[in-house]
Amino acid sequence: MRIVIGSDHAGFPLKEDLTAYIHQLGHQVVDVGTHSTEAVDYPDYAEALSQALLGGQAERGVLICGSGVGASVAANKLPGIRAGLCHDTYSAHQGVEHDDMNVLVLGGRVIGPELARELVTAYLGATFTGEERHRRRLHKVFALEGRYSAHAQPVKQGEP
Repeated sequence: MRIVIGSDHAGFPLKEDLTAYIHQLGHQVVDVGTHSTEAVDYPDYAEALSQALLGGQAERGVLICGSGVGASVAANKLPGIRAGLCHDTYSAHQGVEHDDMNVLVLGGRVIGPELARELVTAYLGATFTGEERHRRRLHKVFALEGRYSAHAQPVKQGEP
């Protein structure tokens, strides 16, 4: 499987560790950056990862920032992205099995490398069940996305 991975500066050390680990698991890795601990903005890397995923360069994504929250919020703004912030293995595999999660988001300042590897293993080992109840709920998510993405308005600088 091809996995796209990206992070901001706070997630960079964990991204480097997970890149090597994902390779060890036998997957190909597409690294969209960042490539150092120099301060950068997480939305830029959430977008780059999401575009690579939506463009077919990878089947799944792993996105990392300091807490995981900002990267998750940013990635979920792109139609077709289903990013889940996970810090336990149940959520990492259940998010795929029930919700067809396509981006695992991690907090590089929240979890250590060993737990991150366990989460990646659970995430990459899971498949969407396709059960009717999960497909029905996923179609409702797609409908929400469609209804509201047409009405999205850019926020002016300094506004919430």
